[in-house]
Amino acid sequence: MTTSAAFGAFTFSTVPNIVSETGAAKRIGALISQQFPNARRVLIVTDGGFLKTGMVNATIASLRDANLDVGIFSDVVADPPEAIVLQAVADARKNETDLVIGFGGGSSMDVAKLIAVLAGSDQELKTMYGIGNVKGGRLPLVQVPTTAGTGSEVTPISIVTTGATTKMGVVSPQLYADLAILDAELTVGLPPKVTAATGIDAMVHAIEAYTTKLKKNPLSDMLARQALTLLSNNIVAACEDGKNLAVRQAMLLGAMLAGQSFANAPCAAVHALAYPIGGIFHVPHGLSNSLVLPHVLRFNAPNAASLYAELAEIIAPGASGSAEARTQALIDRMDEIARCTGIETQLRQVGISESDLDRLADDAMLQTRLLTNNPREITRKDARAIYAAAL
Repeated sequence: MTTSAAFGAFTFSTVPNIVSETGAAKRIGALISQQFPNARRVLIVTDGGFLKTGMVNATIASLRDANLDVGIFSDVVADPPEAIVLQAVADARKNETDLVIGFGGGSSMDVAKLIAVLAGSDQELKTMYGIGNVKGGRLPLVQVPTTAGTGSEVTPISIVTTGATTKMGVVSPQLYADLAILDAELTVGLPPKVTAATGIDAMVHAIEAYTTKLKKNPLSDMLARQALTLLSNNIVAACEDGKNLAVRQAMLLGAMLAGQSFANAPCAAVHALAYPIGGIFHVPHGLSNSLVLPHVLRFNAPNAASLYAELAEIIAPGASGSAEARTQALIDRMDEIARCTGIETQLRQVGISESDLDRLADDAMLQTRLLTNNPREITRKDARAIYAAAL
């Protein structure tokens, strides 16, 4: 089915090399040697929790078998602050790293991107915030996601916590990796709630890319629809049986396709309103998105119902009737996925009260990079009302 939008000129960029294969991380040394024959000293960027699982050991062994010197930076935390990024860059410089591997969730991959552009440059991190402000090149970059959610392995975006609660984005084509490796074996240990929250995050990426105001295009639409097909058909099964590798691989592929889509047709108000929830209350990013999603969809419906109706055919295949009725079916299905996977569905369940709503609304209005893409303009009053509805 064709979408109702008329397409003009557009540009589309993505990662040039993708390997989607269960077990691929165990042969990463051969993949890197083939593509980067001059690489000698690699830095794996991950978090301490994932390092302790031992799931990175086979990757380290594969790299060493390929005669690569392996360094590990495992101090990444969720919503990584500037200090962590700068510490990682210092480590990379000290070790004379010539290739960076992001190995983990979105935070690890985001830090890996910034190491790759900062380690060989004298540009300061603070001058990179915004769109298109990275100067010069970067070190070779490989991304290996261990969650099916952020799509960071194929996006040119890195999010950094810049103050006590504020976040800034670096958006630049240099942040696209050279190689992304999707290996379901790395995701089998994810608890059901994390699987659900990250999976819904990926679905939000596709939904927002499909309805974005400024850069929606035929390729981003095709990717968003295929992403939602894979994600909606597999998310509940992935939560119920986390060891099902076929389902896990489908989730990884869906999350990556959604990442390719929103990297070119950017996210909007769901993400803008989710960022303060994560920044102030340290709620995981995927869950923050899920908490505000149904309420933003309702708000946007007057401007985006026809597009939401097209997505309802994928996510809620039995939906029928008017565009508004199918939009409601889409909202109901996303709510059903959240409830049946057991994640929180109200802001009060993550420690947010009515007295916090003004601060959340103030912070959300700072996310102009995202709000400008929303199909319906959002005022501060609107943002507060959406948070109130989510409470």
